[in-house]
Amino acid sequence: MQKVFITGMGAISSIGSTVDEHLNSLRSGKCGIQTAKYFQSKYAQNLVFGEVPFSDEQLRQRNNVASKKDFTRTTVLALNAFNEAIIQAGISLEVLKSDKTAFISSSTVGGMCYTDELYSDANLKDIPSNYARSYEGSDHTWRITEMFEIGGIVDTINTACSSSANAIYLGARLIQTGRADRVVVGGADSIAKYTVNGFNSLMILSDQACRPFDENRNGLSLGEGAAYLVLESEDAARNKFKIAELNGFGNSNDAFHPSTISENAIGPILSMELALQMTGITPDLIDYINAHGTGTLNNDLTETLALNTVFENVPPYNSTKSYTGHTLAAAGSLESILAILSLNNDELYQSLRCESPINTHQSRPIFEFVKKNLNYVMSNSFGFGGNCTSLIFSKCI
Repeated sequence: MQKVFITGMGAISSIGSTVDEHLNSLRSGKCGIQTAKYFQSKYAQNLVFGEVPFSDEQLRQRNNVASKKDFTRTTVLALNAFNEAIIQAGISLEVLKSDKTAFISSSTVGGMCYTDELYSDANLKDIPSNYARSYEGSDHTWRITEMFEIGGIVDTINTACSSSANAIYLGARLIQTGRADRVVVGGADSIAKYTVNGFNSLMILSDQACRPFDENRNGLSLGEGAAYLVLESEDAARNKFKIAELNGFGNSNDAFHPSTISENAIGPILSMELALQMTGITPDLIDYINAHGTGTLNNDLTETLALNTVFENVPPYNSTKSYTGHTLAAAGSLESILAILSLNNDELYQSLRCESPINTHQSRPIFEFVKKNLNYVMSNSFGFGGNCTSLIFSKCI
């Protein structure tokens, strides 16, 4: 079975518009969660968000699509990260057109980032907006596929917060089964009234920057962004620089509640165990975990339980959502990239604002910047409906 390597990465979030900018922000402890400048909502002044610091028009100009007025914010965020990833991987336009090049993306809000336009169009309030055809979650995938004439399998996944982790999972399976030689995988989401109002109705949004794994945590901070990785088979990547190897992945569903993980953490435990089994290593060889770590009461407690169940000695872990906010469908791929940055630079970054760690177990998240030799890292993504995915990456030596 073909090995799967990462040959390109691209990311945009509240802490950077390139992968290098993300690395600098992690090293400096920069938090991108603050009062929104561009998101228009009655909650905009009462809550804080991990907002990408560009207007929609600025994002279109940055990505040379100023004339594409029907491109939503989700689409231009996706395009930004997609372009960076394929450029780093050296993927030409001709290669993108190959039937052996696939594209698996993900989104939760999709084009519904323009909820007001949706309401106006649906109720025939005015002439149809530029976004009348752009509301679907798959809209950004279709736009990019059309722009680059991607020739292979194309799909869009929505499993809430684990969406782009599952895009990575599916992309790897396409390579392992010979259906593709390379796959661009990831996801994109933008801050929207649809998601802000929805999470607010669950009463799990914090009015301050989130505090993952802290005893005094009181909810999550919504963020936005996009992140893509180029996965290539061992044969396709033979003469390329390999950023990292995707060694294992596990997916499970504890089917406990539409928006809550079970108290005994069945799903998280199983996803980590399945990823370890595929990788063929013992738990003690995992050197670092980028935890799901949303900052909500349920998630952080159950994930802490899961970590202490799977690992006799819990490896160093953090939640990079304390930097970017929860980027929803983009979280899995964004946090995989941040985990790979830790891996390749032998660096561990603190989990911000965790001043009084959860005292149920002895394990504690990373408190400060640390240099440490890393060989295997894990990234966890746990979504609504109990959909849980764990990914394991290793260095390419």
